Amino acid sequence: MPRTCRYEPLRMTIAPGLLPEGLRDRLPPQAEAGSRLLHRVIVAIGRHGYARVSPPLAEFEEGLVGQLKSAGARDLLRFVDPVSQRTLALRPDITAQVGRIAATRMGHRPRPLRLAYGGPVLKLRATQLRPERELTQAGAELIGTDSLAAVIEILRVAVEALEVAGVTGITVDLTLPDLVETLAAGAMPLPADKVDAARAMLDAKDAGGLATLGADAYLPFIEAAGPVGPALAKLRAIAGAQTLDKRLAAIEAIVAAIGDRVALTLDPTERHGFEYQTWIGFSLFGDGLSGEIGRGGSYTIVHPDGTEEKAIGFSLFIDPLVDVGLGAVEHRRVFLPLGTDAATGAALRADDWITIAALSESDDAAALGCTHILRGTTPEAI
Repeated sequence: MPRTCRYEPLRMTIAPGLLPEGLRDRLPPQAEAGSRLLHRVIVAIGRHGYARVSPPLAEFEEGLVGQLKSAGARDLLRFVDPVSQRTLALRPDITAQVGRIAATRMGHRPRPLRLAYGGPVLKLRATQLRPERELTQAGAELIGTDSLAAVIEILRVAVEALEVAGVTGITVDLTLPDLVETLAAGAMPLPADKVDAARAMLDAKDAGGLATLGADAYLPFIEAAGPVGPALAKLRAIAGAQTLDKRLAAIEAIVAAIGDRVALTLDPTERHGFEYQTWIGFSLFGDGLSGEIGRGGSYTIVHPDGTEEKAIGFSLFIDPLVDVGLGAVEHRRVFLPLGTDAATGAALRADDWITIAALSESDDAAALGCTHILRGTTPEAI
């Protein structure tokens, strides 16, 4: 009789405590600091009239893809829902979900609509600049307008939220995401099949590539980046760029509104990460922090009937703030010996003490991280 073979899948032993690449545990005190920073940021945003919404961590894949546009859709981690048997995806960004809520469940609300959010996101792959795949994101969206007044409000809210979180030396780097499309269709003509390539080369500051493409007229934009004052002067001097006068006047208004609180720079051709922004985008940086700690800009959300609605918003990344020690608080921790009255412990906690109750005679106050020990009714420093 023929012998049958049973296939046994290869099982690899995973070391205890090993996590997938890009994921990590937050231990004390960083876990508490992260929670505290998220709360501070959300409260600061809420004080400007932004009501918090809380979308789910996962949605149907097709719905999320439609919300994220082409760029964000590549970040989706997908799995099959055992209940519906349909493909779900974990969100890599919350902004698009807020847009969905505004266009559907809150589509009847008066505009402008101010919404805030905060929670975890998970990306399919990490980047060299940001090796973490799971991040905590918080932000605000102003739905119904992308006017200059709305831009200034959003920037003020973002800056205040970062200041409340303890960030100093804030820099706002402005960009004009649709600059090439605007000029290519008018004052600085460029064939439609070359627009995407020109945008990519300007983003990479590739002067040789632009020359090869026949887009020499756009070369001066590479040099028109840096502190906002000199950058604006260079932009105004570029032949054909006069059609951007309204944009440049808007940037001057932004400088007048927030230039005394932050450093402002301008990179008019920056496109990476701003694929779905419209007339303005911005990145946020802070002293002692590696890379950007937030970004935002104007965009449109699509309603179920196909109509588009203007909006502007920002997202902040909490994790880089935690990594440099922001949000950490020194607690007073008092050790309660065996037999301490429960009312005594309650009174101490009401007075903002953290109490650590002894569970046995061998418990050691110092080893348990206590700063004080209760002697009678008075905490004494260890």
